[in-house]
Amino acid sequence: MFGYGLVRYSELVRGTLPAVLDKTSDPIATPLDSSNRRLLDLVRPRDWRTSNYEDYDLVVIGGGTAGLVTSIGAAGLGARVLLLEKRLLGGDCLNVGCVPSKSLLRSARVVREVREALAGGRSVSDAVLDFATAMQRMREVRADIAQNDSAERLATAGVHVLFGTARFVDRKHICIQEKRIRFHRAVIATGGRPVTPSIPGLRDAGYLTNESIFSLTELPPRLLVIGAGSIGCELAQVFSIFGSKVTVADLAGRPLAQEDPDAAAIMQRRLSQDGVHFELGVQIKKIHRSGSEAVASWSRGAEHGEIKTNEILVATGRAPNIEDLGLVAAGVDSDSHGVLVNEELQTTNSRIYAAGDVALRWKFTHAADASARLLLQNAFFFGRRRVSRLVIPWCTYTIPEVAHVGTTYKEALEQGASIITIPFKDIDRAVIDGDTDGFVRVSHQKGRMMGCTIVGDHAGDLIAHAATVLRMKGTVSDLAGAIMPYPTRSEALRKVGDSYRRTLLTPRRKRWLSRYFEARRWF
Repeated sequence: MFGYGLVRYSELVRGTLPAVLDKTSDPIATPLDSSNRRLLDLVRPRDWRTSNYEDYDLVVIGGGTAGLVTSIGAAGLGARVLLLEKRLLGGDCLNVGCVPSKSLLRSARVVREVREALAGGRSVSDAVLDFATAMQRMREVRADIAQNDSAERLATAGVHVLFGTARFVDRKHICIQEKRIRFHRAVIATGGRPVTPSIPGLRDAGYLTNESIFSLTELPPRLLVIGAGSIGCELAQVFSIFGSKVTVADLAGRPLAQEDPDAAAIMQRRLSQDGVHFELGVQIKKIHRSGSEAVASWSRGAEHGEIKTNEILVATGRAPNIEDLGLVAAGVDSDSHGVLVNEELQTTNSRIYAAGDVALRWKFTHAADASARLLLQNAFFFGRRRVSRLVIPWCTYTIPEVAHVGTTYKEALEQGASIITIPFKDIDRAVIDGDTDGFVRVSHQKGRMMGCTIVGDHAGDLIAHAATVLRMKGTVSDLAGAIMPYPTRSEALRKVGDSYRRTLLTPRRKRWLSRYFEARRWF
């Protein structure tokens, strides 16, 4: 098998790590090369001890994005802050999420561009980037960025850090490393973990998730990806570009089922061009392994088939990390989706708040960051900021990217909204780049902007402008009012505004203007 300690890894994630981590046993640190040693020295220093107090203004459980932003923000305001982390600082984003996946996508893009250059008859000297090289670069990038989330940086900012398993013992106290600590306010920011589907034979066959796939050192000849969401599609494209024979299977009839169907279709077509095979609308009935090969049996109505693979990547959703936190003792209600919070991110215990993946429906790093900032105002300064008022964009970083903010395309149609679409083939920069696949699509009601979908190169950057207009409760005309640099893809947003303004020129207004200009000719 190409995987590393797969069943053992799922046990580690669910809560059996010691207070002092054995660096040789953590799958994230595999292989234990210089880059991963540097990573662990930053985000899980051995024998780190900084807590000198038995009471704090704020205790934060979880050292991912939400926990880091909350801790540093509160410490910067002068609060006495303790951050408790069970595993590695930086959370999913740094260690097994955004940073490693986007690093690999960057490498895959380079490979793609080199191949296109060679296909065009051009010579590219010494342009070799194989899977092992890309993985090494990913580990180096991750270690470089880890400095921002390091225990040393937190200490410098005035945050006390303890590693280990934390548990509420009552409504005002928490226990870690047999130490009882009192808090005035507490924040639960423990994030989530991958959901494992109940497919017969999956556990025995062994599988990867986003929490273990970045530890691979060899490229699997064949890869089955179960789940056609953002994570599944991004990694499917990466592995296919590097040479794996990749199949994506999903019960839904199309990838990115929550996105604009036209945007998802463009993304699927481009992944197919990169060699990814899709089996959609299928239910995987069972999986069995024989040696290095696993076989997944599937059905689609009366149709049946098999997928032969060497490795299996499960990308079917997330579950909150709320087990063993002592939530009942703390008086904090929860359900299968996570910790229950009100609009101000306050739990059923008025002293305790929650932020990030463990409490939000948006499972994004930037949403965790935004919720932490909102929480700080509400917890310490009698703020009344409401989480429902946040405008949260998101992006799938495949090639091409698919980004969205606001009302979805389906919701817009159901509400009778008007739709404006500008294809990138009408944008000079896209023509110059030779990549005209994609579009900008905006929904509105009488000019009031409702939502925006962008599919194409740099969609994740472009969506920020649409998100700003939405946040300011702006109109589609506001898109036309912005001056965009030429030539850039951002011109597509301005053209959306121009298109809307042209609809305001009704036949009646045209007749009035004709009379106006005719009258001026007499002067």
